Amino acid sequence: MLSNVEGEQRHCTSPSRIELLKDMPIFGALSTEAIAFLEQRCVQIHLKSDDYFFHEGDPASSLFIMERGYAEVTKQCGSEMRTLRSLVCGDSFGEMAIVDMNPRGASVKAVTECDALELPASALYELYQFDLEQFTLIQMNMLREISRRLRYLNDKLAHSQPEILEKASRV
Repeated sequence: MLSNVEGEQRHCTSPSRIELLKDMPIFGALSTEAIAFLEQRCVQIHLKSDDYFFHEGDPASSLFIMERGYAEVTKQCGSEMRTLRSLVCGDSFGEMAIVDMNPRGASVKAVTECDALELPASALYELYQFDLEQFTLIQMNMLREISRRLRYLNDKLAHSQPEILEKASRV
């Protein structure tokens, strides 16, 4: 299940994790039953510092929820590796590849020891069969999160490099 993660893994069942998930935007408005359903299908992983959750270009089959530690999202830009975002407890990552079914668009590296939950895409499809309304909510929440990140980047580009934003609007 965790082909890209070389850390330890175990299935999770924890009321404290359910509370963590309830407080996250991608699980917003989901019923406690749906969150518990998904939490039961998560795998807890532990990474040492400098280990990767995944690399840019890897196939995607899950999203992650940071429970403990600090990680960085990086992207190869020519010969340079750029940090796009920092991740801490309560952050989710990897949703974009689950939504668009493309390879990973960036790498995520543990800067410190990290504990995270891995939610396989297959669990989302099980939720689809279990409760279509809850499945629809989590899909909408993931799209809202991706949209929020895109708006932030658009704003940064509009102020720093408007010509790039102009070119991107023609894609």
